[in-house]
Amino acid sequence: MAKTVNYTPEMETAIREAFAGEVDHKAAVAELASTLGKSLASVRQKAVRMGLYKKAEYVSKTGAKPETKAAIVADIAEVLGMEAEQAESLEKATKKVLVALREALSQDSE
Repeated sequence: MAKTVNYTPEMETAIREAFAGEVDHKAAVAELASTLGKSLASVRQKAVRMGLYKKAEYVSKTGAKPETKAAIVADIAEVLGMEAEQAESLEKATKKVLVALREALSQDSE
């Protein structure tokens, strides 16, 4: 059985050209989808398979890279000279409280 070709070599060239240099990936996908008559998901996935589309990195509301409560608790345990497992019940506290506690302990240890 013959394989169905969804994207012609010309379409692939258009995708490569659209992603050349610093571009807004979402806008490029939207433009290509309308030009090529394909869905957004199809064009995005083709660009991913071609190694051209990179997913945006998640950042928190504050713009910082997200950090798990487990990592914060591990930092607190280290400052206190404890094993991380001994302090794991701290993970039940809110993230805001854990961050404040870590900062306070870090300032005290300096």
